[in-house]
Amino acid sequence: MTIQVGERILITGASSGIGEGLARHFAAQGCHLALCARRIDRLTQLRTALLQQHAGLKISVHALDVTDAQAVFVEFQSARAAHGGLDRIIVNAGIGDGRRIGTGHQDANRHTVEVNFLAALTQCEAAVQIFRAQKAGHLVTIASMSAVRGMPRHLTAYAAAKAGLVHLTEGIRAELLATPIRVSCILPGYIRTELNANAPRMLAEVDAITGARLIARAIAREPAQACVPAWPWQPLGWLMRHLPLRLVARMV
Repeated sequence: MTIQVGERILITGASSGIGEGLARHFAAQGCHLALCARRIDRLTQLRTALLQQHAGLKISVHALDVTDAQAVFVEFQSARAAHGGLDRIIVNAGIGDGRRIGTGHQDANRHTVEVNFLAALTQCEAAVQIFRAQKAGHLVTIASMSAVRGMPRHLTAYAAAKAGLVHLTEGIRAELLATPIRVSCILPGYIRTELNANAPRMLAEVDAITGARLIARAIAREPAQACVPAWPWQPLGWLMRHLPLRLVARMV
């Protein structure tokens, strides 16, 4: 499969990081975009820049806090109306603000789970509602390679939420197997973005531009699930599932 010129793609968390990279990649391929994020100023700047580079596209921007369930349904329907339908919805919005369990940071960990799982559930509900009405569409969730195993330190709540998202996505796919609606879950490895710019160098990390390009290519294939980059994360994922936990804990 390939991305088609004129496709209508909604991306959440589009104001920075992977979301912004996906927007730039798909715009270059001639796709119309519905960009969602909390910071409407950054979305507007991105829209202006994309239209300067790719005249003729339709790009709508939608101020959206994904933890506001009602707003998710309102803005997804607004995007559908603005574009006359949506071909793909990419549930990308997320945060990495977890802390070590039991160290007095319950609020940060609860918020991490709320954004990365509960808000993702709401986005999936809104997306599939649109696709059911259209009888077509491609739902994409952006999880993480950390979802394949329980993770220590600051990743514990984050990995648990992303693991929930992986299973949620698979369950939706199971529900929709006999329909024209496709469902994919993407598990990126470590991608360097402005959100983790000050973190130590990470295992097999790639820069944001490379990461977004590889994720976009995986989305175009419409897989049930994909590790990105496939090398080395596909074999590393197998090892993470099967190695003793003490060894996995040293990898992060």
